[in-house]
Amino acid sequence: MKKKLPFLKRKAREIALQVLYQKELAQESLEDVWKDFCEHYHPLPEAQEYAWKLVQGVVENQIGIDLIIERYSPGWRIERMSVIDRNILRLAVYEMLYIDDVPPKVSINEAIELAKGFGSKTSASFVNGILDAVYHHEIMKTEG
Repeated sequence: MKKKLPFLKRKAREIALQVLYQKELAQESLEDVWKDFCEHYHPLPEAQEYAWKLVQGVVENQIGIDLIIERYSPGWRIERMSVIDRNILRLAVYEMLYIDDVPPKVSINEAIELAKGFGSKTSASFVNGILDAVYHHEIMKTEG
């Protein structure tokens, strides 16, 4: 079971990204988007709990998360970022700041992988740059 956990969390992050993307484009409630997504795509049941935790957390904390992202993305307002990139960033920042059992560097690496798989050819470096700054200025200052 221990070996399956990273795989399940990765799948959960993919599900969460797709749900957040769909929610933003459809402008529907999170619950409706979640239900629709699960009915159409039948995500792994083992990954659904963590995915739901992520999407709920991002939506509930989105204003603060977006402010942090904008603080470390000079020249880029959140609404100018691609829908995929900003939702990858939101997921990672939420995980880094609110999920205690995931090391921040794992969140960053997973976000980079999401960016490679779902974003444009420049998404991975864009996401990495912002999350690295968030890590060094928001996480390290509270740990040190």
